[in-house]
Amino acid sequence: MGEGKVKVTASIKRDLVDWVDKEVDKSRFASRTHAMEYALTKLKEADNLAFPN
Repeated sequence: MGEGKVKVTASIKRDLVDWVDKEVDKSRFASRTHAMEYALTKLKEADNLAFPN
């Protein structure tokens, strides 16, 4: 499987974007992209634990 990135467009609630931007400013995440990848990875991991294949 390739590890290439795919550009996507999403509409996200303002309060979530504001929070992500603050976390980027504090260097918790390198970018908005990094924050979204982190969040989706954690969700996928939790989903895999709750619903194993």
